[in-house]
Amino acid sequence: MANEVLSAIKGKVLTSDGEPAAYVTVQIKNTGHGTLTDQNGDFLFKKIKPGHYTLQVSLIGYETLEQEVEVETDKVSHVSLQLKVSRNQIKEIVVVGGKNKYVVNNPSSSLRLQTPLTEVPQNIQVVTKEVLNDQQVFNMSDGVLRNVSGAQRIAHWNTYTRINARGGQLTAFRNGMNTTISPFSPLTEDMSMVDRIEFIKGPAGFMLSNGEPSGIYNVVTKKPTGIDQKEFTLTVGSFETYRATGDFDGRLSKDGKLLYRLNVMGQLAASQRNFEYNNRYSIAPVIKYLIDDRTSFTAEYTDQYVQMNVIGSDYAFSKRKYADLPVSFTTAESNIAPTKIHDRSLLLVFEHQFNANWKFTAQGAYFHYNQEGSSMWPIGFTTAGNDSLLQRRINMWDALGMNKTAQMFLNGKFNTGSVQHTILAGLDMKYSNYYADYGTPTLLGDATFNIYKPVYTNPSVPAWDRSKDIRARGVLYNYGYNAGYVQDELGFFNNKVRLTLAARYTVNKYVSPYEGTYNDDKITPRVGLSYSVDKNTSAYFIYDQAFMQNPGRDYQDKNFKPLTGDNLEFGLKRDWFNGRFNSTVSVYQITKNNVLVADNEHTNPANGEYSYSKQTGQQQIKGVEVDLRGDIVRNLGVVINYAYTDAQISKDSDPKLVGNIVPGTSKHIQNTWMTYRVAQGVLNGLRLSAGYQYMIGRVAGMIYDKSENPLPDYFRLDAGIGYTSNKFSINLNVNNVFDKYLFTGGPSGDIFYWQAEPKRNARVSVGYKF
Repeated sequence: MANEVLSAIKGKVLTSDGEPAAYVTVQIKNTGHGTLTDQNGDFLFKKIKPGHYTLQVSLIGYETLEQEVEVETDKVSHVSLQLKVSRNQIKEIVVVGGKNKYVVNNPSSSLRLQTPLTEVPQNIQVVTKEVLNDQQVFNMSDGVLRNVSGAQRIAHWNTYTRINARGGQLTAFRNGMNTTISPFSPLTEDMSMVDRIEFIKGPAGFMLSNGEPSGIYNVVTKKPTGIDQKEFTLTVGSFETYRATGDFDGRLSKDGKLLYRLNVMGQLAASQRNFEYNNRYSIAPVIKYLIDDRTSFTAEYTDQYVQMNVIGSDYAFSKRKYADLPVSFTTAESNIAPTKIHDRSLLLVFEHQFNANWKFTAQGAYFHYNQEGSSMWPIGFTTAGNDSLLQRRINMWDALGMNKTAQMFLNGKFNTGSVQHTILAGLDMKYSNYYADYGTPTLLGDATFNIYKPVYTNPSVPAWDRSKDIRARGVLYNYGYNAGYVQDELGFFNNKVRLTLAARYTVNKYVSPYEGTYNDDKITPRVGLSYSVDKNTSAYFIYDQAFMQNPGRDYQDKNFKPLTGDNLEFGLKRDWFNGRFNSTVSVYQITKNNVLVADNEHTNPANGEYSYSKQTGQQQIKGVEVDLRGDIVRNLGVVINYAYTDAQISKDSDPKLVGNIVPGTSKHIQNTWMTYRVAQGVLNGLRLSAGYQYMIGRVAGMIYDKSENPLPDYFRLDAGIGYTSNKFSINLNVNNVFDKYLFTGGPSGDIFYWQAEPKRNARVSVGYKF
């Protein structure tokens, strides 16, 4: 036994430029032994019998690096492996904590893909946690979108975030799971638990689940790394903002098989608006057990809680024009009880690596969303001839949402002759229940509330009847889907040309008190072609389809047809400066059928009715997108993007609407963020940042007629300064440097409504790692 205990292989894996290659798979060929390198690129095999072995360094789907090693009795064999610069090998490495913090070369495992991003025939943009930290982003509504071409925020009520791109709302995902339970959920993720955010443009149902033809965003949460490290951060800011976060990462067992990650956050925050607050906490523990060298099990629990003022109080209203009220304006009162939201989820993941070529993953998640509170939306200006007296209205809004998701998929590769096959096949199932109780809309005060001279009198607020469980008093909406998919990426000419063929069969199921129970189903194909012009450059073409549920009813209680879509896209991708900088240029056309829009014609808000929806004929969206990110020169990290969007109604039952601009779009969006880090001298550790968001040709988000009332152009400049010294860091960010009145909104009948952003505001964060 002594020989087995003392004989070992110890080594290090480096990239071509001498940097540690972290979390790379190292295997002993033709044996059951395998491991991952740590953050420093080191690995160790214990209890190895004396003999001659071959080490393989690889990740699924990529070329391997092999090196011979001789193990002698009672000795530790040392080996150093350096990856050579080649089209595939250099892209398989994910370096943690490297010099470049803005570029990621590979998708997360939750995207199912085995191909480097440069070679994927689709526009996928990744926002790293380093970018989020530099910008001091707290949640999805807080500046994330400046990092992705064409993305813009339409509206939010401090609960969820509506993100539009390519003419439609991006579907919300977390760790590869569709988290949408209702149009107003889930609770947006706090960035303290987020490792990266992946924006996938165009239909992506083949690899994740049903999603909007415009695309999805996938929030990837932090997972255990096996490296003992901890970090605390304290933040203070404008509007009485106080925030603390903690990130704990390490091992729970001496043998390194049981790993953990714990992220916690607590926040107290007011707002630029009167009576508005947003207090929350989040707890996100993760446990990962390495059963053996090839098998692991991960359990992740997320608990988010928020207490805020009445939903809808962050909107302003006027009959005259947009932005003619101060940013502090609100229709709320100080005596309205807070709205409370508790969002919890459990994710379980089982992974088994059969060998270097085949891997099986099974995962399931349960999302639970509970809301208890109220909502406000006015009846209007009810006094004849007066455009200042607003009649406010309030109603209960309690909700309970439950979402069950299960997925199993197989990744693999094999050759048939000279053709390489990269396989993805799986099953995808989801079912959601959503109970909503809106109560009885009630007038708040009388019609003497003057928006230009508001007087807050704490009028009587109804005491909502919650004596029954919401399952008994709420309206229930059920819907779900079952699907299977398969994809083969065929590589020709030493994988220089890659042809993707895929298909997905989806069965949608609807259950509601209005629609009854019914199903619809469809097979959606996908064809892609990617060509490597050289080791750093690829051109691609993709055609795919979308098939998505359209739950709800029209004013005649008729079912809606499912939303379908076609996507055509051409693109060019390139890595520059040995992968420190990358660029993507894409040209696309999306055709969407059976789109739901508000049906104001058959809604009477004065009678307390909620808006019906109706289906349009067709929308066609064309555009060009450019994304640049990385170190343009050493120590200067940049995120630069531009999007041109031409979105129009191409068919409709009402000919007058044909040619109208699709709501919630901007003709031009251009964003830039730059961070310079001083790496030597007396100022070593200093960091300077600046960035802006610029939108031209904005169209209001929720309307559908010829009176778009375009929103004014949008320009916001932010800046920051920071310093890092060993384990200590400090960061100051100033948002809206020019102190501009910025907003988003739209018209509703003869009323303008909008939501104002804060004027100039600042945040200071202090962090310590140990």
